[in-house]
This record gives sequence, C-alpha cells and structure tokens, in this order.
Amino acid sequence: MAGFEGTKWAAKQLKFLLKDDSVDILPGNSRVPAVSRSIHYGLFLAFEGIRFYCIRNSDGGIEVNFLNLDKNLKRLCRSISFNLSAGQQHLVPTVERLEEVFMEYFHDPQMIGFLSQMADSDAQGYLRPFTFDEAESIGVTFPENPSIRAVVCRYDRYLGEPFSGVVIPTMVRAIGINGTGCLKLGINYLMSVKAVDRARQIYPAAGSALFLDDRPHEPLDSRNVSEWDSSCCLIGLRDNTVIKIPESNLILPSVTIQGICAILGQKGVTVDERDFAYGEMRERAAADDIVAICSIGTAGILNRAEKLVLTDNDGRVIGEQKADPEHELYGVLGECRTYYWDIYREKEQAPDGVALQKFRLNP
Repeated sequence: MAGFEGTKWAAKQLKFLLKDDSVDILPGNSRVPAVSRSIHYGLFLAFEGIRFYCIRNSDGGIEVNFLNLDKNLKRLCRSISFNLSAGQQHLVPTVERLEEVFMEYFHDPQMIGFLSQMADSDAQGYLRPFTFDEAESIGVTFPENPSIRAVVCRYDRYLGEPFSGVVIPTMVRAIGINGTGCLKLGINYLMSVKAVDRARQIYPAAGSALFLDDRPHEPLDSRNVSEWDSSCCLIGLRDNTVIKIPESNLILPSVTIQGICAILGQKGVTVDERDFAYGEMRERAAADDIVAICSIGTAGILNRAEKLVLTDNDGRVIGEQKADPEHELYGVLGECRTYYWDIYREKEQAPDGVALQKFRLNP
C-alpha cells in the first residue's frame, strides 16, 4: 500500500468519549490501552482521512479550509454505526457535533502553532480520526466505552507519480453482502496490504494492487473492476471519455472522486458511470485504447498509473496497460488534480457539488 512521505505530526491528540460527550486534548504521543477489544479482536476500528489546508487571512489569523467536509463526516458516522449494536445507535454523533469537536481540537494553542507553520509553508494537511474502545477488556462484544481519537499531520506526498499496479483477481477486498466495502474499516485494509505484497511478488516495482469484485466463482473476464487497494479508480479512454465505477457495497464512496468528476465535466470531459469488466479492460489494453488508469483518494487526490500488469487466477501475467502521456486526456487528468488542490488554496472556484468550508481560528 502506498505510504506518506515527509510526514510531520502535531503535538496534540484528540480524545472524544461518545458515552458522555466529553472532549479531552492529550499529548500527541498518548497511547491506547493494550488490553482492549479494539486491539485484540479488531472491533470498533473505523477511521477517516480528511485533507485540509491552512491559510493566513488579512488579519494575520489562521483559517482552515476543507472540501465537502460534511461528506467525510457522514461517512465516518456510517462506519461508527456499523461498529455499534442496535442498542448503541444513539451514541453515533451528528455531523454538526463532530465539526464542533474537531474545531475544539484545532483551537488548542499548540495546534494553532502547528497550523500556523502549515499556513506559512503552503503544506498539505491531513486529519485522521479513528475509533477505539477505551474499556480495558478483551471480550468479543461491542465496545463498552467507545471513543474517537484524532491526530493531525502535514505531509509532502502520498503515492505520487509515476506508479505501477498489478491486478490481483485471487483476493477480494470486501464482501458486498456484508456492506463493508463502502465503509472505512480496519478489516478492509489488511486485505489491501496483503494484496500489494502479492502484487510485488509478481512485479517488484508495484506500488498498488487493483481488485476485482467479490465473484471469484465467475469467469475471470466477466468480473468487474472494483477499486485500488486504498483508493478509487477512474479509467481514461482514447475517445476522451472517463469511466467511473458505480458506488456499491464494494466501493468506498470517495469524496475526492466526486470533485474530480465535477471538474472533468467543467472541462467538457464526459464521465460515464458504469461497470467495467476485466474482459473489457484486457481488450482495451490490448488495443491501446486506455490512456490512463487513475488512483483517486483523499491524500493523493489523483495519480495516473504508468503501468498496470494484468494477471489471471494463477498469478500469470496475461497483459499490461501502459499510460499514454502524449494524449490530451492524460494532461487534462493532471490538470484536474492541480485544480482540485487549488480550490483548497482559494486559487480556483469550486464547481457545482463541491463545497469549500472555512473555519477561522484564533490568531
């Protein structure tokens, strides 16, 4: 799985107890109890990744900019809900309450100092909330004392270009009937790490793995592309159209991909939301009809794979797709990444469906 580069962490951590609705700001290196059902059984492990940008206003104060923050928070609430029992659903916070909690965290004096440095260095910011059971118990039950912890970092790069990937048909990231593929749960990401490890056994330079759907009993060519190990997928074709995989219980509803597709539409590119079978991918790759297969996600925004290795159920290489950097659409996709980041920086206007949300912090 792709990693962050140039990461620097803030000195404070958030602790938000859901039962008593209390907030505590802890040292950044605070640990979680080793004796917890969250650790031992992987229960109540959900998380989010939320990109942000800090800007210094005319008064010298700091403003924190988000894009479609409500969608990230709604997705976090859905993941929390999945990890709680029917009788605990009242503990799921509202989006409005989460906004208040995170801004209380950002207003801590040491956090303001960290965010001020970010504003002065034009850095990328990443808010990472995650759930945890604070109770010191290893029982195989729902969490007794559920909490949200959160940390903040700045970073230089995530995944980046050029990168290469491998299709891994023999592994399934999530099972649709369980309704887990559309949530950011820890149980999905172990499979992601294992898939990248498998990809590197086939092609050592691989930085990512591409999954197919959860129908391994079906003929290989009839199975549909789902998503990358830790990001969603867009396919750019030579006729200047882009294919977006439809959302389902297997697909994480990416906040970033919605913005990228809005920008593509603004640039006159047709986005075709439909299933994309592996057989079609193989045929189009052989005909040199694919300009680029893109990884779309919060941290990296958009990265174009220079090479995708196609394999069969036995791990044998049966083809490959190489990007065409000379094609017009390849350049447009790169422009969309820059445009999307520039909305955070207030250098571009947000298209329809993308909301820039600003929070002012104390000077």
